[in-house]
Amino acid sequence: MVLIASSQFPLLCQSNQCDKGISSARRKSVPATPSYRKVGAAETRGMVRIAPGDFWMGSEHGESQDSQPVHQVHVDGFWMDATDVTNAQFERFVKSTGYITVAERKPAPADFPNAPPEKLVPGSVVFSPPSGGVSLDDYTLWWAWVPGANWRHPGGPKSSIIGKENHPVVQVAWEDAQAYARWAGKRLPTEAEWEFAARGGLDRQPYVWGSEFKLNGAFQANTFQGHFPDHNSAEDGYAGTSPVKSFPPNRYGLYDMAGNVWQWCADWYRADYYAQMARAGTPARNPQGPPDSFDPDDPGIAKRVQKGGSFLCTDQYCSRYMPGARGKGEPGTATNHAGFRCVKTHAE
Repeated sequence: MVLIASSQFPLLCQSNQCDKGISSARRKSVPATPSYRKVGAAETRGMVRIAPGDFWMGSEHGESQDSQPVHQVHVDGFWMDATDVTNAQFERFVKSTGYITVAERKPAPADFPNAPPEKLVPGSVVFSPPSGGVSLDDYTLWWAWVPGANWRHPGGPKSSIIGKENHPVVQVAWEDAQAYARWAGKRLPTEAEWEFAARGGLDRQPYVWGSEFKLNGAFQANTFQGHFPDHNSAEDGYAGTSPVKSFPPNRYGLYDMAGNVWQWCADWYRADYYAQMARAGTPARNPQGPPDSFDPDDPGIAKRVQKGGSFLCTDQYCSRYMPGARGKGEPGTATNHAGFRCVKTHAE
């Protein structure tokens, strides 16, 4: 059962996207996080150096209008984590700082005035496939609020990350990713940095690896096969998250820039942002995203950009594992299909 009526939960992602969900709606009052010191401010081990360059940002492939028009962007050089942040890495952060993630905090009664007190318990959003085929018009048929779901127990209290230390950490809200990045002496990538790195120098190709979904008949990313949302045949070897580096890297040596888990970016999400960029006329240099958020599918709920798609992406419902495609998430929401990776500028 969801914490409050599903009509009060905003969509996490674009309409017609496979990765929609239910927001925890912890927007009004979030407890202060504990203080902690930065570590490894000069550390670039496990990162890939991305040289500066120009590229065409956005996509004319796929079903979404928010990734159009394609426009030219310049990005200065930076370092990027070769993989998503793993459970083992996030655990070191938590042990070092005592940090408590959003999903582990008790919801504030003021944020849920209509919820019975017994429902105000820590928890998060979990993909919960139905027993059979359902209408794809109602995302609540495959998403559920699960008490006790958090990064240690991504599927709920009975689940565990034991043996999955090298899987990407999930059930992290945007502020959790921000907290980890600060501790590590890094930051979250801008949307432009993320897409530039994901493309690996391939110009305006639909996929991170080129023009075809498979290369020589082999899957190149952890996505959804079978019948969405009720049956994942796991033809690619995984029905849920996969260990990092399970699939080939892109040309820059970055892993899982498509599929596996969505990745938080620093930018606010606006559906019309690319149109604004194109109207500016001159190529943008290091765009930082819009100053605010607007999602016409969910007015009044601020969103942050997510990129890369997840193990739930499928062309039956979406294909947002494409580098130019865009996702979005309410910053206070954590799910079992979203994680992050970090970057550093060359000067840092």
